[in-house]
Amino acid sequence: MNLLLIDDHALFRGGLQFLLRGLDEQLVIHEAASCADAIARQGQHSCDLILLDLNLPDMRDLEALAAIRSAYGETPIVVLSGEDDPRMIRATIEHGAMGFVPKSSTPEILIQALRLILAHGVYLPLSALNSEEPFAASPAALTDPDAILDHLSVRQQEVLRCVIQGQPNKVIARKLALSESTVKTHLSAVLRSLGARNRTEAVYAAAKLGLRLV
Repeated sequence: MNLLLIDDHALFRGGLQFLLRGLDEQLVIHEAASCADAIARQGQHSCDLILLDLNLPDMRDLEALAAIRSAYGETPIVVLSGEDDPRMIRATIEHGAMGFVPKSSTPEILIQALRLILAHGVYLPLSALNSEEPFAASPAALTDPDAILDHLSVRQQEVLRCVIQGQPNKVIARKLALSESTVKTHLSAVLRSLGARNRTEAVYAAAKLGLRLV
């Protein structure tokens, strides 16, 4: 597995490389100190996962996330940040990050979060999940992931996975060879099953449930 670590602090990158060995014995870690450096490396090697610090010297916050998403397409991006402001976490999810891990997290939490994301789930810290307004779903719906998945067809799970990646309906339709109206129908079913009112709530519900999608 190939992982790209984007952070401008060499000492932090070195320490994180040591911790990440617990993720996969054959893990290959590539490093970049800036967005420009990371973008220049695109195409030089395959990339299965990206760890991105938002506080970079050449780009910051959502601009950095947008640039890396544009360069690396559907590669899952996990934001690593020294802050855990729920508003910033929500914004990164709305812009296509598949996880947000505060740098204050323990090594065990980091590894668990990355394993969940590699299994096509989404990870958010408890501080972000607990700060959200309650969903419209019943309590049972938010505690039983198997029940949720039983109500979602394979195609609906694929749509939800694309939504977690921040893809708009037009892109989802092209990727899954569906009409946009069919995508909207599947998305409506997904929202109902999750008790969510919009895409962002669907992602938060998936994180709270720990859903691992097809």
